[in-house]
Amino acid sequence: MSSLELRIPPDVVWLAVAGLMWLASQMTAGGLGAVEPARRPLAVLLIVIGIALIVAARVELNRAGTTWHPTEPGRSTALVTSGVYRLSRNPTYLGMEIVLIGWAVLLASPVAVLVSALFVVYIGRFQIRPEESTLSVSLGQEYGDYSERVRRWV
Repeated sequence: MSSLELRIPPDVVWLAVAGLMWLASQMTAGGLGAVEPARRPLAVLLIVIGIALIVAARVELNRAGTTWHPTEPGRSTALVTSGVYRLSRNPTYLGMEIVLIGWAVLLASPVAVLVSALFVVYIGRFQIRPEESTLSVSLGQEYGDYSERVRRWV
């Protein structure tokens, strides 16, 4: 296990990437000005959709009486396959990425869109893979069947 696996809470990674996106947008010229009339409404729409996914995912986990604490997946007591978990095994992380893309659109920065990909790469390697490994052991065949039916992101 890598020393970064399950160590940095995804919320911290998410906010750090958002900060890097802002920094990148300040250091480069904007490039999304051509879509100016639609840029802000699109950004708001993406951010609202992302936040709604995050909230819906956490509500489903609370309903099931299981943890949503991402650095301790071994504390999971149930496999949640209802609600947004029917569409994605990681709706919280998907929501976070959608918010980041909305943030990049708001910043009018194509470079910020590219920087948002850092979140996907980091979360995939240091959060999702270790979570899946832990859940495979703790929830067994039930998790295996679920992961065959439902995609990791969308």
